[in-house]
Amino acid sequence: MATDTKLRILEGALDLLRAEGGGAITLEATAKRVGLTKPGLMYHFPTKDALMLAVVDHAAAQWERLLIDRAGQPAEAATPFQRISAYVEVALTESFDRADFAIYSDAAYRDAYTATWIRRLDPWLTVPDDLPEPVRGRLVAARLLADGYWTAAATGVFPAAERDRAALVAVARDLLRQETAP
Repeated sequence: MATDTKLRILEGALDLLRAEGGGAITLEATAKRVGLTKPGLMYHFPTKDALMLAVVDHAAAQWERLLIDRAGQPAEAATPFQRISAYVEVALTESFDRADFAIYSDAAYRDAYTATWIRRLDPWLTVPDDLPEPVRGRLVAARLLADGYWTAAATGVFPAAERDRAALVAVARDLLRQETAP
């Protein structure tokens, strides 16, 4: 039951960011959003910082689950091509919004949030140093293409036309052709 309540709180906090005009995550607003009292919410998350850290971890865990689903295996069992391919597929085909971007970009200002994203996504995004430069370049280029697409789509600032998405996926897949791997 407590786990269900925590999940409801985390989803409610994200819903606040998705609210028209971009609501703010506060203990009071989150409690109201999920039908709890502030003390009831504070039983699970005693401070706003605890809530925010949990929201960031929840968002990063969602990314990680999507990556595992796309790769069909955890990062440590996947090749660099499989890991970056999974990331590219998620970034180019899943739906993201300003709430997703806000949670991600807020990490630039808080070390604890940054550490959460690094812990969850670094195993997927790190390209081994021992790969030949052309291979590394292709992997990094595909990843950065995906970064740019999902950022533009999530923020709504200069997004690519929907009709161009399939072409972008094709370009990324071409960059990820494994015959270039050692």
